[in-house]
Amino acid sequence: MKIAVNTRLLRKNQMDGLGWFAFSSLQHMVTKNPGVEFHFLFDTPPDPEFLFAPNIVPHVLFPPAKHALLNIVWFEWSVKRKLQAIKPDLFFSPDGLLCLGWKGKQHGMIADINFYHFPDDLKWTNQKYYNYYYPRYANAANRLATISEYSKEDIVKTFQINPQKIDIVYCGINSFFTPVAPDVQQEVRKEITGGSEYFLFIGTLHPRKNIVRLLQAFELFKVQTGAPIKLVVAGRPSYRTEEMYRQHEQMTSKNDVLFTGRIKDDQINRVLGSAQAMVYVPHFEGFGLPIVEAMQCDVPVISSNTTSMPEVAGDAALLVDPFNVGSIKEAMVKMYSSPALRAELVRKGGERKQLFSWEKTADLLWASIQKAF
Repeated sequence: MKIAVNTRLLRKNQMDGLGWFAFSSLQHMVTKNPGVEFHFLFDTPPDPEFLFAPNIVPHVLFPPAKHALLNIVWFEWSVKRKLQAIKPDLFFSPDGLLCLGWKGKQHGMIADINFYHFPDDLKWTNQKYYNYYYPRYANAANRLATISEYSKEDIVKTFQINPQKIDIVYCGINSFFTPVAPDVQQEVRKEITGGSEYFLFIGTLHPRKNIVRLLQAFELFKVQTGAPIKLVVAGRPSYRTEEMYRQHEQMTSKNDVLFTGRIKDDQINRVLGSAQAMVYVPHFEGFGLPIVEAMQCDVPVISSNTTSMPEVAGDAALLVDPFNVGSIKEAMVKMYSSPALRAELVRKGGERKQLFSWEKTADLLWASIQKAF
């Protein structure tokens, strides 16, 4: 059997949620099925780390798919020609982008359809591309997977897809996330905040992540409590960050907010595990990986009560209205002022995180792929 895979998301030190989903699930799936020939389709030369099994055949296809127009060229010209040459039994795409010009079997993993609900959070070209093509991809696929019950219901309702065609494949937790020892926590705090404790946000700096309201809530928190705690915002800038930086500039507590940029994969566990709490309040998520990553590090979580996040967090997080700055602020006050609450959330998080692993993800994904045949 041959399976071709869109692996353009596998990029060394540049992977966010979907990239980690692709890498971690493929590692388990490929190594568990040594009799299957997996053809990995990259758009740039791959790091050797991504060629982790002898049954992988790599291909580098031009051009690099960096934006909407190049995506169309890559999938409908380069990928199509390669699929016609390989003649795989299935083409699997972990970001849900398929090849409409190829007539073989296809499986797409669509994490969420935030672009439909919040189109203004994207560049104009991406708005048009996603909203035009994703309904067509969803209908063309022989089988689909998604990462939460919320996303499944949303795809079914929005794209008019038969729910029997979609499987739920929850995300896992990367193995390098572990609790951090107290002496290491002190060391990390000295490095980042001069020794102060900190709230932490991790994620791409994008309007959907709701960072403007997070900053406003932190400002109110500081005014109310005067607490010597800082806010660390970790992630690479993506799109429309001007409002975020303007909000930061006008804050009286702006010196207590630290933008670190993207943290390297070999350092992110130290930074996450040393936080007093994760404050992750996007207004839309298909899953919300930082929630379970914080639980894996024994760090309590504040998150949103919208979309998939209550489904993922269960009762192991303080849930807030992400559109209400006062709601976010009150949760931060509660989290800071109550060690007992933090300990209780860590305990519940320790139970909740047992539901999620990349091996489980890979097994569910493989079962979904089998259904495509």
